[in-house]
Amino acid sequence: MKTNLITREGYLQLQQEHDHLWNVKRPEVTKIVSWAASLGDRSENADYQYNKRLLRQIDRRVRYLRKRMPDLKIIDYSVQQAGKVFFGAWVEIENDDAETLTFRIVGPDEIYDRKDYISIDSPMARALLKKQVDDEFEVPTPQGKKQWYVNKISYPDAQK
Repeated sequence: MKTNLITREGYLQLQQEHDHLWNVKRPEVTKIVSWAASLGDRSENADYQYNKRLLRQIDRRVRYLRKRMPDLKIIDYSVQQAGKVFFGAWVEIENDDAETLTFRIVGPDEIYDRKDYISIDSPMARALLKKQVDDEFEVPTPQGKKQWYVNKISYPDAQK
């Protein structure tokens, strides 16, 4: 079962994706499918076949978003989070090999196409929860446990 948490920015992005697919992309593709279908034999019509498949992909994604979005819980920054790692935090960590990582802890629906986001469900995020700057923590990896140190914690909405 997926975690149903999402940042406000992540929710707005999903909403924007839905609106674009439904109001812009789908009508464009539908028009092309109608045009291609009017040409006759559909079995050898590449325009028809390609755009019909694209239409199915769009419809599948729209159905998923319509089903998923009502279940999501938007988590906004709260002053009680200051100084500790919680959902939505940007975190910089370092290990004994001077390897440094910087990422944001977000919901599983937000991590795609982002190298600097990790899911709240990941072992790294779970190990980091409630940690403070200078805290040490262990993360289980396939090669064994690895030690990390928290260097920085920030929240995008903390300045507001």
